[in-house]
Amino acid sequence: MNISLSRKKIIIYAVGIAAGLALGAVYYKLVGCRTGTCPLTSTVFRSMIYGGVLGFLFAGIFVSK
Repeated sequence: MNISLSRKKIIIYAVGIAAGLALGAVYYKLVGCRTGTCPLTSTVFRSMIYGGVLGFLFAGIFVSK
């Protein structure tokens, strides 16, 4: 296994997670939840976690095996 390929995968996943975290925070800010009972947007941290997980999964599309 080539070491640069491993670094490339790590960078792709890190960018995907970072983008997901940022988009989760933006989603919370723009959509939010007024009552606090929404499972996705009740707190900014929960929105960011969901966004980070989705970013990780989306980044997997761009990683070759």
